[in-house]
Amino acid sequence: MSVVRDLRVLLRLRNFRRLLAVRLLSQCADGVYQVALATYVVFSPEKETSAAAIASAMAVLLLPYSLVGPFAGVLLDRWQRRQVFLYGNLLRALLAGGTAVLMLASVPDWLFYASALSVTAVNRFVLAGLSAALPRVVDAERLVIANSLSPTAGTLAATLGGGLAFGVRLVADDSDAAVVLLGAVLYLCSALASLRMSRELLGPDPELLQPRLSAALASTARGLMSGLRHLAERRAAARALSAVTVMRFCYGALFVTVLMLSRYAWSTTESQGLAVLGLAVAASGAGFFAAAVLSPWAVGRFGAFGWMTVCTGSAAVLTPALGLTFARTPFLVAAFVLGLITQGAKIATDTVVQTSVDDAYRGRVFSLYDVLFNVAFVGAAGVAAAMLPPDGRSPTIVLLVTLLYALLALALARTTRKG
Repeated sequence: MSVVRDLRVLLRLRNFRRLLAVRLLSQCADGVYQVALATYVVFSPEKETSAAAIASAMAVLLLPYSLVGPFAGVLLDRWQRRQVFLYGNLLRALLAGGTAVLMLASVPDWLFYASALSVTAVNRFVLAGLSAALPRVVDAERLVIANSLSPTAGTLAATLGGGLAFGVRLVADDSDAAVVLLGAVLYLCSALASLRMSRELLGPDPELLQPRLSAALASTARGLMSGLRHLAERRAAARALSAVTVMRFCYGALFVTVLMLSRYAWSTTESQGLAVLGLAVAASGAGFFAAAVLSPWAVGRFGAFGWMTVCTGSAAVLTPALGLTFARTPFLVAAFVLGLITQGAKIATDTVVQTSVDDAYRGRVFSLYDVLFNVAFVGAAGVAAAMLPPDGRSPTIVLLVTLLYALLALALARTTRKG
């Protein structure tokens, strides 16, 4: 297989292997930590889980990526990246240990969330630094391959970390604190792995730094505003981003619904609820994979907006048919379908943005895209928190999402006809 052959070539590069080890350990720790937070908020027997608590947890996990991300690069271009990996992971190990202590102690929720927020905010610097450092360990000929395989390997490591978290919970008598401590150990291992590289290896070169931090931050803010103005002039990209934001909102509202149903309506024990949630996440992930296989053909057959119209129209029909039963099996089918539809629309949106936005503005537009994508998900959790009953059975939520899908399908169909 070409992927295996490409990876074998990259792994012959010593410094690439060392940087990849930092990534794998760091993202494995992320997977462990995020599962620990989710299970503590949703499935801890001593906590009375609510949709509001879930919304708060999502805000902690997602918003730092979006709000800190555009400015993280400014600081990363001033700090030695090896030191970011070393001190960033050491800091996360310390903060994760603090989170474990807070889980065991009786503390106000805001203090727990502040600790979790600190850990996830540092993550943005580490992930951006890993991408920025890659050209320093791979030659230009292999950079495209490395950019494809390295993040994929990191995602697999995060998935493995989530599996390890569930395993530790079973062994440690459902102790979320023990899971967080495992994450802290993995963060520490990632920090130590970075010491195998010299301080200067990963850059940046001192002579290329901007002289003043304030000037760099101001330049970033101006650049984002310039990207927003450019996006307003590219109607196709703006429409696609608007559509995928609405779809992400719908997916987020239904995701919170599934969490509450798994916790209360579909299970009698904590472990049973976790198993059902795992099935739903696996079904949605299978939909994401199906979208990756199907979307290239569908975009070629229907066009990007045509494929998005098919996705939203299908969702408008299938969401009430499967969701209003509030039964486990139809909802698992819906999880697969909505995973396919949401990811399919995202792939189409990526295509529209890449082809209609000027190259000089593409990075800034994708930064805005990331903000919209995650803020929509958190916003959906907030709306669901206000509307969901304790057991998660809310026909109002399902009908609201159905209405949004239907209106969006009509708007996209009009766009397709005009195009």
